[in-house]
Amino acid sequence: MTDQEIAKKVTPRPIHEIAGKLNIPDGALIPYGKIKAKIDTRMFAAMPKKARLILTTAINPTPAGEGKTTVTIGLADALRKLGKNAAAVLREPSLGPVFGVKGGAAGGGWAQVTPMEDINLHFNGDLHAITTANNLLSAMLDNSLSQGNPLRIDSRTVTFRRCMDMNDRQLRNIVCGLGGTSSGVPREDGFDITAASEVMACFCLAKDLKDLKARLERIEVARDFDKKPVTAGQLGAAGAMCALLRDAFSPNLVQTLEGSPAIIHGGPFANIAHGCNSVAATELALKLSDIAVTEAGFGADLGCEKFIDIKCRMNGLVPDCVVIVATVRALKYHGGVDKDKLNDEDVSALKKGLPNLIRHIDNVQSIWNRPAVVAINRFPSDTLAEINAVEAACAEHGSKAVLTEVWGKGGEGGTALAEAVLAELDKEARELEFTYALDIPLTEKIETLAARVYGAANVAYASGVKTRLLRIDRECKADGAGGVPICIAKTQYSFSDDPTKRGAPEPFTLTVRDVKYSRGAGFVVVFAGEIIAMPGLPKVPAAVNIDVDDDGEITGIF
Repeated sequence: MTDQEIAKKVTPRPIHEIAGKLNIPDGALIPYGKIKAKIDTRMFAAMPKKARLILTTAINPTPAGEGKTTVTIGLADALRKLGKNAAAVLREPSLGPVFGVKGGAAGGGWAQVTPMEDINLHFNGDLHAITTANNLLSAMLDNSLSQGNPLRIDSRTVTFRRCMDMNDRQLRNIVCGLGGTSSGVPREDGFDITAASEVMACFCLAKDLKDLKARLERIEVARDFDKKPVTAGQLGAAGAMCALLRDAFSPNLVQTLEGSPAIIHGGPFANIAHGCNSVAATELALKLSDIAVTEAGFGADLGCEKFIDIKCRMNGLVPDCVVIVATVRALKYHGGVDKDKLNDEDVSALKKGLPNLIRHIDNVQSIWNRPAVVAINRFPSDTLAEINAVEAACAEHGSKAVLTEVWGKGGEGGTALAEAVLAELDKEARELEFTYALDIPLTEKIETLAARVYGAANVAYASGVKTRLLRIDRECKADGAGGVPICIAKTQYSFSDDPTKRGAPEPFTLTVRDVKYSRGAGFVVVFAGEIIAMPGLPKVPAAVNIDVDDDGEITGIF
């Protein structure tokens, strides 16, 4: 059966019943139909955080798949089976991957969140609200240029781009405004996907509406003719943007197929953004549950690093345990096996691919000082010899590897993983450590992260990038912000900036192509290699298989 067919076999519980499992009163619940709702976080503002935080990450993704979201959901179900008041805290899917190549992001098999069609398509309108708020700022920027340009904006320096929640390479670079008296000031522009927008980052890093509005005000859109920043606050746009985001800012409550509470909110990508669900949702889960199980996008070199160095550093969050998801198939792919031969037993290739997993384990334990448990997400083709090889390698590096079968068995297939996680929670707490210090220059942060996390031998900078980094360092100090974190945008498929380099390549040079100071988000985006902020559709998009019948039943989502 497909994921969608499995989901249709389960009748969801009323959302008030799911809310009751987290002791959410009716007054804090804003129903969106019978099985979805938003949660008014204001009612819990004074409640202390009590839960332990589990972060799920993974090895570098491959075409073979890893199942990180599936394991996150299955782990939450398994913890509840063991009597723990657990909740899953996830990111919202973007329509780009849903209609592109990756598909939906609601888990899989018997470890899914439901209603999967609604969650993958539109889901209470949050990403549309973020898109609209972003494009309101663009409209007000261009209107100011057309209405006499009172802020003296140099249109050649505009850095703020429009966005849409779809893969559309045609809109990566455009010329907008046809000139004349009625068609706007002509200038170069472009679109980013909504998940990569700075508005999305502000939305996900803000603690409350007051913090959100302050972040929106700080967004830099361009420079004036004196080369000083022009912000959304100067354009008078932040209040209206925040108004558009007011309802979206309330986290969404749904459920797993087993009826476990799932809070889903915010959806930045980890390869071109910071890759974590909203701070508001995470903190809410830490108040309402005893164990919150969250995830960070793609491999631990991206999602986990950004979760710790950006999200945790900004908000005082500390993951008590990190689960690293790996599959035998993916490790064989990292070891050089072609995709069409991954079902064949190949312990030798597996061992060649294991350095990818080992580097992630070492990073989690040695750099960030977190206990790591490896979840071997089992596929039917996995052999005992291959599984034993993974378990032995993990044991050598001080990490327990646990066979996990949540896709086929739901929470029952994740109880061994849940027990391993609980065992780590019983141990003495460790102090969270970061990859780099905040008070060092940006170039040193980039080079430290590249060497420590990726294994890079050195960093090369495109022409002019170092000069811009020096300017941003000076402006951070002038703003009183001190040092800010970096958010590296690079391929998710490799530790390097080259997607073809599998395993744990070294030595290599990380090439920094461009940088951007996201003042509202509070970090500097560093573009490495050929990564771009607007993906394109594949030759055969997933959209060609999605349909709706005469009764309104949607099919083809995976």
